[in-house]
Amino acid sequence: VKSWADAFGGELYSIMTKYSGSLLLQKKYKDVEPTLKIKEVDGLELVKKFSEQMESMLRRKVEAVEVVLVIVCLILSRCLFLFCCLHQQFDYYNSLLINEKDENDNYVELGDEFILEPNEHFNNLLVNTTFSDIQLPTNVYNKDPDILNGVYMSEALNPIFVDNFERDPTLTWQYFGSSTGFFRLYPGIKWLPDENGVISFDCRNRGWYIQAATSPKDIVIIVDVSGSMKGLRMTIAKHTITTILDTLGENDFVNIIA
Repeated sequence: VKSWADAFGGELYSIMTKYSGSLLLQKKYKDVEPTLKIKEVDGLELVKKFSEQMESMLRRKVEAVEVVLVIVCLILSRCLFLFCCLHQQFDYYNSLLINEKDENDNYVELGDEFILEPNEHFNNLLVNTTFSDIQLPTNVYNKDPDILNGVYMSEALNPIFVDNFERDPTLTWQYFGSSTGFFRLYPGIKWLPDENGVISFDCRNRGWYIQAATSPKDIVIIVDVSGSMKGLRMTIAKHTITTILDTLGENDFVNIIA
């Protein structure tokens, strides 16, 4: 039995040595050993310093959110709801339509030129760190007056997003979700539809939005299954219902009528 154990141990050691890279690691340490120094450190002081750095980092994140909150409150207090009635030509960067051109090589409506560059901080995604843009689900009309009002008012968030990122480069995505359905995202990106040509993402169905905006719910979902709902409309309806169900918690009650 001892012989078997020794053979098994030797084989296991051989495999571990081969695939773990331990010998290479030992060699690396040997190569730099003459330049290494052992320095005694105060563990309590090290933990204190680390905790202060963590506190400072988290404080910057909280301050960034608080600045956005203050601006949103100011925006909502200005009551700019006459804007769309007076300025029908207001355009914005629609994340689905940016950089899209028509057959005459002109940019489509809401699809002006929007410079996108790979950014290592955002996993090399193509982003625009100068501007935010607007995402809308397929079932929300992108020129609806309520959408235009909300997008126009939230334009004031763009310089805040940029300033937050410049002051704290460790920040990642900053965004604002509206009850009307638009989603302002910084940095701006190109949003692609799914294989059915549908933009199904709706910020109002996300967990963070629901938890912040609602309490336990009693829901009845009525689905129109008539002939008028065939094709894309039914696809959108099914996906919307599934997404809504995914957001419900154990304290919610729901029934579906078709």
